[in-house]
Amino acid sequence: MGSIISVHSFRGGTGKSNTTANLGCTLATLGYRVAIVDTDIQSPGIHVLFGLESEDTEHALNDYLWGRCEITDVARDVSHLITGHGQEAKGAIYLIPSSLKTSEITRVLREGYDVGLLNDGFQQLLQGLNLDFLLIDTHPGLNEETLLSITVSDTLVLILRPDRQDFQGTAVTVDVARQLDVPKMVMVVNKVPSAFNKDSLKQQVETTYGVPVAGILPVCEEMFQLGSSDIFCLRYPAHPYSLVVRSVVQHLLD
Repeated sequence: MGSIISVHSFRGGTGKSNTTANLGCTLATLGYRVAIVDTDIQSPGIHVLFGLESEDTEHALNDYLWGRCEITDVARDVSHLITGHGQEAKGAIYLIPSSLKTSEITRVLREGYDVGLLNDGFQQLLQGLNLDFLLIDTHPGLNEETLLSITVSDTLVLILRPDRQDFQGTAVTVDVARQLDVPKMVMVVNKVPSAFNKDSLKQQVETTYGVPVAGILPVCEEMFQLGSSDIFCLRYPAHPYSLVVRSVVQHLLD
């Protein structure tokens, strides 16, 4: 059985979805079978990084949650993105997107959904797609869905920026994760300006939370120029950002 990795941030705008996509694709280039589930149903977006439009998806996670299809029917094989960048697709990567249709989003906000179905769906994906890793791109903050994702995770990756609001909110998430007995927890500090002393920042974060920092991702202009139109690590495999992502992946594998 594969491992479940939840990627979470207490606040929006931390680069959580970008980080999730890059971690997943990097794992796939190393030969692992990976799937990413977009459980940010209220504000989905990770599909854009994989070049998918709403009309490109016959099914979405919403359809599974409302009994219209099996969750494996939602999975889109996006491994072609790896070979499209001239890299060998040793593994495979699948995306389970949430719907971008206004009617589907408003239904979630109005009626909610059976969160318990998510855990069933995670297990079906692990088995049905023979996955090594299932990455969950969570909704920011803490809600019922997020708590479930954290509870069933083998590893929790917390994304934060070097920002006081992020620091305070992340402390709440760390406390909750400890109460839920998450087996492994690591932190990734994202959007760090070049002027920062990265060693000091790493020590500060680890001392504050008692959680290891797996990587410090720099602010990079190429990321802004890309505008979520591609997977950064595939487009720029030798970039310092991509090298840090690989070190985070190695930390997860260790």
